[in-house]
Amino acid sequence: MMDENKRNLLYFESTSMRELHRCMEKWQNDNHKRLLSTDIQKDGDNFCCIALSNPTEVIICSGSGPDQVSVGRACLEVNVVYSDV
Repeated sequence: MMDENKRNLLYFESTSMRELHRCMEKWQNDNHKRLLSTDIQKDGDNFCCIALSNPTEVIICSGSGPDQVSVGRACLEVNVVYSDV
């Protein structure tokens, strides 16, 4: 089974910005993930986007001190090495 966390580089291509947006939005809805960063360039007659998705191993947490962490989503196990929020 492929580890989804090791694959967060994506490529989208379309003939118009409107269609590129639809394609990227569909990907987000189908995969239930956000795009962390995008770079859109024109390549010939097409609009191309290289994007990074938000890896699932990233857990947003808050707290102060090494022993005071609250996790923003449910998970099976959390190992906090250092928290400086």
